Amino acid sequence: MLRIRLHTLCKVIILWVVGMLSFVSCHRNEAQSLSEMLDRAIADKTLYDARKEHRIDELRRIRTIPGFTLRQEYEINTRLYRDFKKYKLDSAVRYVERNVELGHQLHNSDYVVESKLRLARLYSSLGMTIEAREMLESIESDRLSASQQHTYYRAYSQFYQHYAALTGRSYYSDLSRQYTDSMLMVKQTETLRYRIAYISRHAQTAPPDSVETALLHLMSEIEPEDSHYAEIACILGSFYQNRGDEANALKYYMISAMTDLRLSIKENASFRLLANMYYANGDFARAFEYAQAAIEDAKFSRVQFRTAQMSELYSIISVLHQAEEVSAKNKMRNYLILISILSVILVMLFAFVFQQMRKVYRIKEELSQINGGLARLNEELAVKNRLLSDANAVKVQYIAYFFDLCSAYIDKMDDYRKQLKRLAQDHKFDLLYRQLKSTSMLETEQHELYKNFDAIFLNLYPSFVDDFNALLQEDERIELHSGELLNKELRIYALLRLGITDSMKIASFLRCSISTVYNYRSKVRNKAAVSREMFEKMVMRIGTIRE
Repeated sequence: MLRIRLHTLCKVIILWVVGMLSFVSCHRNEAQSLSEMLDRAIADKTLYDARKEHRIDELRRIRTIPGFTLRQEYEINTRLYRDFKKYKLDSAVRYVERNVELGHQLHNSDYVVESKLRLARLYSSLGMTIEAREMLESIESDRLSASQQHTYYRAYSQFYQHYAALTGRSYYSDLSRQYTDSMLMVKQTETLRYRIAYISRHAQTAPPDSVETALLHLMSEIEPEDSHYAEIACILGSFYQNRGDEANALKYYMISAMTDLRLSIKENASFRLLANMYYANGDFARAFEYAQAAIEDAKFSRVQFRTAQMSELYSIISVLHQAEEVSAKNKMRNYLILISILSVILVMLFAFVFQQMRKVYRIKEELSQINGGLARLNEELAVKNRLLSDANAVKVQYIAYFFDLCSAYIDKMDDYRKQLKRLAQDHKFDLLYRQLKSTSMLETEQHELYKNFDAIFLNLYPSFVDDFNALLQEDERIELHSGELLNKELRIYALLRLGITDSMKIASFLRCSISTVYNYRSKVRNKAAVSREMFEKMVMRIGTIRE
């Protein structure tokens, strides 16, 4: 029986531990997921700001359309004020100051009071405490309606709250709370602003469960795209933080920060509170990131009291973050040194282990290298033999061809001599003279010579014409006529390729003047796609065997 009870108790304990671990894991996963979402939202901040700027530009464009009445201009200015009041305070001030003028021009005291109260709150946020106080003192409080009194006391409460942040004196914080109490005495229970202020003011004294329920219920009534959603989430985060529930505090601060980012709300408290929490937990990297985001938003919107709230903490976090980075770098350096030492030792061990193996394989490697060298030499020798064999075959072929040409030429000369002899024997001196005077035979033989030269040269260098044209500009390439193998320009460079560089010999072979040879060479060099200096050198390499 006792064993059964112990077994049951163990099961209960195990189930409880598993449940607690699952609960903790769930909270960690949720916090990690929210943190990643917040990082993505920070990365997309410029996109959210661009969307807000587009909406503001649309309102500005509408405002420039002629024909608006003063009342319509007042309404558009009010819409611009609402877009700017938590984004760019100085722009909001400009439109509210214009609304004060419009209120006077319309002789509408409600417009004047409404605009002055808005202007006082904006001046206060900008750190213009003198102007804010003068604006509040210029309002006759005894003539205000209930809704205006509510806004009037709220403006004074915010004024002293901001002044306390700038001066650091608790006296002004007490005055801020007193004006909040005065604001709450003006019953406006149906408004969202009143309900938020009421819950915030009594969050410290009311039962925690009722405060939590009221805040969660209030948050469920508001759309996430409403700016009050971020404010209530921030209040919830502060509520949980005061209760010591850091997991939920972080959760709602992050929700508030993400909402602020999506709506481009620069006058926010969530990033500052997140930075405080991460700083307290020793996570200086995240604390620095969120503190930097808070400072950037405060500078952008020119909210002076937020800058004052963050300046000291940001300096501390920045120093600690830098110290943490230096420490991490030092640790990394030490680890690298240790790894380097271990690597050296490991290399030495490997060297010692493989030393004997290298002795065993050394002879085998040397033999393998010698065999490889012999194989390469054999291949090179075979290639040289093939080249020599081909060269010898070409030499034999052209020697035979040369003897045939010489024999044929001797036969032609003998026939020509016999023909002239017959003319002389027959006393046909006129015909003999004309025959001697005629150059037709010379031209025929010259044409035959060039034809044979072209054929023999192109047999030796079959790609000469294509390779030569490749060295010329595309629109200057040589096009041969039908039946032509080479022309005079190509023959000049064919002779150069054969090593005949003397222009006098080239001129003698081609039966032209030296100046003609120079002109042809200069003309072709000017058509070259490469430099003039390199052109003839590259011609001399045409047909060279490349290994």
